[in-house]
Amino acid sequence: MKINFRILYLLSLMFAAMLCHAQQTARQWNSEVTAGWNLGNQFECSAPGQDSESIAVGDPEGADNAETAWGNPLVTKKTIKAVRDAGFNAIRIPVRWQCHISNPSAMSISRIWMDRIKEVIDWCLEYNLKVIVNVHHEKWLESRPLYANKEENCQKLALLWLNIANELNKYDYRVAFAGTNEVHEPDKWGKPTAENLNVQNAYNQTFIDIVRATGMNNAKRHLIVQTYACNADYGLYNGDFIIPTDIEGNDYMSVELHYYNPWEYVGSGECYYWGEPYKQYGASQSDENTMIKFFNKLADEWSAKGLGVVIGEWGITNHFKASEADHMQENMSYYCKTLVSEARKRGFSTFVWDNNRFGNGADMFGIFDRSKNMSIKADWVIKGIKEGVADSAK
Repeated sequence: MKINFRILYLLSLMFAAMLCHAQQTARQWNSEVTAGWNLGNQFECSAPGQDSESIAVGDPEGADNAETAWGNPLVTKKTIKAVRDAGFNAIRIPVRWQCHISNPSAMSISRIWMDRIKEVIDWCLEYNLKVIVNVHHEKWLESRPLYANKEENCQKLALLWLNIANELNKYDYRVAFAGTNEVHEPDKWGKPTAENLNVQNAYNQTFIDIVRATGMNNAKRHLIVQTYACNADYGLYNGDFIIPTDIEGNDYMSVELHYYNPWEYVGSGECYYWGEPYKQYGASQSDENTMIKFFNKLADEWSAKGLGVVIGEWGITNHFKASEADHMQENMSYYCKTLVSEARKRGFSTFVWDNNRFGNGADMFGIFDRSKNMSIKADWVIKGIKEGVADSAK
């Protein structure tokens, strides 16, 4: 019998690649994320000229250009490399699909849009970055967590994820899927109703069921479900969050939350200092002890049940008084260090929010300037994250 050594060589390479990227439990996947970054305000944009709150599902004219609709330049391979070179090893890609649906009855996705998302995923994997792909700003879904829309929304969500999961099924286990984003009724971020919670739990179960049903690599892919509004306070208490039933148990599933706490410090910028070493400067009452107690609760409630924990978004707006800018940005580094360190000590993955907005005040979460060759403009954030990673390893 003649042996084809070239085929044997190629098979050995394929086998080696499979071993390098073998399946991992959700907790293993998260523990290997040293630092994650959000490609924010990019693929989750509405179509040019479209109301960003529209619940319309379709493929309007110009939708293929949605990537730049909110003022950011096209993502390039250099964008992804810059993130990797800065020390990140995972990227969360928020995606709005609703304005790229070629057939609403089947929730079929525009070929151009899907190919573009896959191109960016490929770049991430080329640089050995883990990836989260989600459905983000699906307003028909997120803004209507009501019984009146529950059945329709679950059917559409199942079809959408059927299409996404089948398209991405061949990707290895570095790629994770997240079922929803910040589901909430418009302008209502407060305590949800029992109806709201029930619908969110139904979304989670629908997502798990349909992705697992596609089989192949999706049979044990890392799947991420959410609490209502991605606010863990609406999932940790009173049985608000129901862990979906998964044929794989809890091993390949994570719960996602977003952590912008305390908001007056990290988001609105009304408070300029945080943490015990800065109490003398009028720091927020919410401090390291608040964070540690909360993270311990997450670990006790979810990690102890075998689930992973993903902090899918966190960040800190750049805010300072001119006369104290250096001191205040030093404090921001301290916040970043503390959050990343405490999360990693518990095996949580973290993905910092970057919306490419710069200045002084609320919602200035920019880190890399995408319009200026990905130059780092919030070096105090990068510094804090790196210090947090190092601290967690001690």
